[in-house]
Amino acid sequence: MILKTTMASNNTIDLEDFRTQGSKVFTGRDRGLDVRERSMIDEIEANNSEVIVIIPDNIYSIIPSFFEELFLNVVIKLGRDKFLEKFKFKSLGEYKYQKPLHEAIERILRNNTAIG
Repeated sequence: MILKTTMASNNTIDLEDFRTQGSKVFTGRDRGLDVRERSMIDEIEANNSEVIVIIPDNIYSIIPSFFEELFLNVVIKLGRDKFLEKFKFKSLGEYKYQKPLHEAIERILRNNTAIG
């Protein structure tokens, strides 16, 4: 018997698995939190030396606040450099995710420094 999971493998998070049908955007903190919890990203990070995040084809936008909430715990834990070393991003389409990702990382680190 083969068990099917929402992840392609133990160290991969495919955002396609969390996309609302027909949606071309990932937006909002609440959505980022939902994907963080459902993807079990914190556990995946803790149990793997590399984590692959797949960005689906036909995405028009990923709002920094979505990334911010999705990656909150792992960025605080690892810091910018180690996060970027450990997390590998694979975009299946044309979407350029780097700017919103880096903006989210900066916000997480700035807010964490302000709090702590």
